[in-house]
Amino acid sequence: MSTHDDVVYTCPMHPEVTQGEKGSCPKCHMALEKTKKHQVSHEDHSAHNHDKHAGHNPNMFKTKFWLSLLFTIPVLYFSATIQDLLNFSSPSFPGSEYIPAIFGVVIFFYGGLVFLKSGRAEIANRQPGMMTLISLAISVAFVYSSLITLNIVDGMDFWWELATLVTIMLLGHWLEMASIMNAQGALKELAKLLPDEAELVTKSGTKTVAVSELKAGDKVLIRPGSQIPVDGFVIKGESKVNESMLTGESKPVDKSKDSELVAGTVNGSGSLTMKVTKTGDDTALAGIMKLVSDAQNSKSKTQILADRAAAYLFYVALVAAFITAIGWSIAGETGGYTLERVVAVLIIACPHALGLAIPLVTAISTSKAASAGVLVRERSALELARNVDVVLFDKTGTLTTGQQGVVDIVADDKNDLLAIAAGIEEESEHPIARAIVNKAKDEKVKVKSADSFSALEGRGAKAKIGKSVYYIGGPRLLEEQKATLNSQMQKVTDQAHNNGQTVVYVLSGKTVLGAIMIADTIRSESKEAIKVLQSAGKKVAIVTGDSKGVAKWVATELRIDEYHAEVLPENKSDVVKKLQADGSKVAFVGDGVNDAPALTQADVGIAIGAGTDVAIESAGIVLASSDPQGVSRIINLSKATYRKMQQNLVWATGYNVVAIPLAAGALASFGFVLSPAIGAVLMSLSTIIVAANAQLLRNT
Repeated sequence: MSTHDDVVYTCPMHPEVTQGEKGSCPKCHMALEKTKKHQVSHEDHSAHNHDKHAGHNPNMFKTKFWLSLLFTIPVLYFSATIQDLLNFSSPSFPGSEYIPAIFGVVIFFYGGLVFLKSGRAEIANRQPGMMTLISLAISVAFVYSSLITLNIVDGMDFWWELATLVTIMLLGHWLEMASIMNAQGALKELAKLLPDEAELVTKSGTKTVAVSELKAGDKVLIRPGSQIPVDGFVIKGESKVNESMLTGESKPVDKSKDSELVAGTVNGSGSLTMKVTKTGDDTALAGIMKLVSDAQNSKSKTQILADRAAAYLFYVALVAAFITAIGWSIAGETGGYTLERVVAVLIIACPHALGLAIPLVTAISTSKAASAGVLVRERSALELARNVDVVLFDKTGTLTTGQQGVVDIVADDKNDLLAIAAGIEEESEHPIARAIVNKAKDEKVKVKSADSFSALEGRGAKAKIGKSVYYIGGPRLLEEQKATLNSQMQKVTDQAHNNGQTVVYVLSGKTVLGAIMIADTIRSESKEAIKVLQSAGKKVAIVTGDSKGVAKWVATELRIDEYHAEVLPENKSDVVKKLQADGSKVAFVGDGVNDAPALTQADVGIAIGAGTDVAIESAGIVLASSDPQGVSRIINLSKATYRKMQQNLVWATGYNVVAIPLAAGALASFGFVLSPAIGAVLMSLSTIIVAANAQLLRNT
């Protein structure tokens, strides 16, 4: 015996779309049909073994359109109405008068069945809408025309209107679905990034295996130019990897031992051996695909408004059709003319354009965002981003790298001091030592060769370069060597301490050659990111758990007026509330590690620098890269997306407001009569206009 839990609702056109309650398909807007879970599972399994895509995508509507168009030609050619209108005569032979009816019936069941089935599902779900209106219109035309052809009632048949109506509806739905499928193509493109096979490293060499066979702990060889099949890290080799699919940044990223690798990225000219950490649905690429899919299927406030309007339009159309029928009957018009007006109203009122207005913009904006490294988890977050007044950055890991680096050097010859310091520290693994060595590499300074290295516990280190002995360390080293700082060096040191920076000195005996300031380095992109946000009228603030000195230094460097220092992670949400107190809309930008309360409290939560950790539950938007400039891209995309939604809504609703009275025959006294076929053309045209306008979003 089946239970309620055994029932799911699935799309007749897209079997992969299922949910536990009644609704409409986010891809084609058809009503979901009730089915059993085991049936869905069986269909999904079969889909993997057989090509069932035909009939589940725009190609079905394409095929039905062309065949229906072919069948429509004889209907039009042998139609008495068309012959009178164009002043020609078709060949006459026994039974020729039934040709429009014969082909009309074929078109009704072949081309119109898809609308009839979905209309029935809408009614069963108690959610009548677009498909119900289409079904009602063609059914009325079919029944009335059949009664006339069978001489049961007198009047003029509608076979040519029925044929053209179904054919144009198929064309409109084909174009609509093709547009949405094209917009959702980002998922398919992401899926293509994964290779089918990988080179597994074994004790006896390498062997080619299916990617699906890989598991955590395996070692995989990545040859130059090949795609990385799974997530992991480098255990051997050096190369540059194109991670644009993940971050939106085209510049290749250097990879060496212990560097993280992400499935779908492309290796450069070097050879790498990686150790697998994540496979299948656990990879970053799978996470991105899920986020994109969820975002495209989720609904914003504007989408909900459009859905509600489309639902109401069904009842508006029925009322308008009823009033039209009563009005023309009272006016003394024939049953055929009255029915023609009723059918025209039902067709023209179909919320095709309204149903497409928002979903297509949603699909395009989400795909566009994903290609730029912006992953939208919640559509409402992207919609709200356009209204943000304040952007609050968590300092560490967002505006700064979160790693120790050299921020300043004080010496007569900075490069010479750096060459000496890097020479002493070259073999050390201490974070400060690595910061100095990395600075030398970045500045392309030739490091001086040192020997006789020895660590001075708690004080620093010393080494011999040439014939001289050099020391490097902090204040305790100065005390031990009885070295003193001149007034300029003392002033610089005091300022560095106020900024929360670590100062190390380079000495030759008792002589202080210079000082190197170490701190959490500011990202190179941060200044431009802040400048762009401020020029757009956004207030920018910083929150950090670091000291006031550190916060002030970063704020000064980035020209930010407001900063909140020494704030514990659990109290960052209080800072967000404080900024929201005057009604301001706040976007909080954090690294997603310990910022969950603040990300949730903010009007828009943005997790930045997520890298491979794309499934951050507390953020509405995830920036896959560590570039804070992505925040301004989010705001700009939000504005452009909302603008397109508004334009499409205005067009779609405005079209119906104007067209329904015309279809009812409001201008009939002036000789203007809108036939059902022309109404169908206009309805399809409105759909095309909405689709074309949405496509313009790609160019923003």
